[in-house]
Amino acid sequence: MTLFETLQDKLIGGPRVRVRLVIKGRIGETWLDLDRLLRLPEGTTLKQLIAEADRQSIPLREALEQSPHLRHTLMLNGERTPLEGNLDRVLVNGDELLLLAPFAGG
Repeated sequence: MTLFETLQDKLIGGPRVRVRLVIKGRIGETWLDLDRLLRLPEGTTLKQLIAEADRQSIPLREALEQSPHLRHTLMLNGERTPLEGNLDRVLVNGDELLLLAPFAGG
């Protein structure tokens, strides 16, 4: 952790974890290509991440609602992690959350 990150943690109220959030593909009527690094309080759950994404105007909840099949294909650190049963999962520093819409062609 850099000196800046240490100072930032102290100023904003405690230790933080860094979580990368990637949303790519056609979601509903929109094409998304989003790659963000979020700094969240230690102990943040997947459910809380979704709420924080709302607060930061990141369309994670919207993507999950417009393309419900993505609730079952969410990837956390390369592993399929369906939302149901994992909303209370605590995120740790370095986690990567990927929401990739299926691609089709012919």
